[in-house]
Amino acid sequence: MPQIKGKRVVVTLECTEAKAAGLPPSRYMTTKNKSKQPSRIEQKKYNKFMRKHTLHREVK
Repeated sequence: MPQIKGKRVVVTLECTEAKAAGLPPSRYMTTKNKSKQPSRIEQKKYNKFMRKHTLHREVK
């Protein structure tokens, strides 16, 4: 994983709907500014296994 200096950290977003359906989860890597957004990120991203846009949440 790349190291980024400052308050930005690398986070992983994982699909919530695929996990419930028993399919392999879709994952995305992105960065966030921890001081401006201390809570977990939720974004709609494309899931290639389900072939539609689904909700992805930040995982540890």
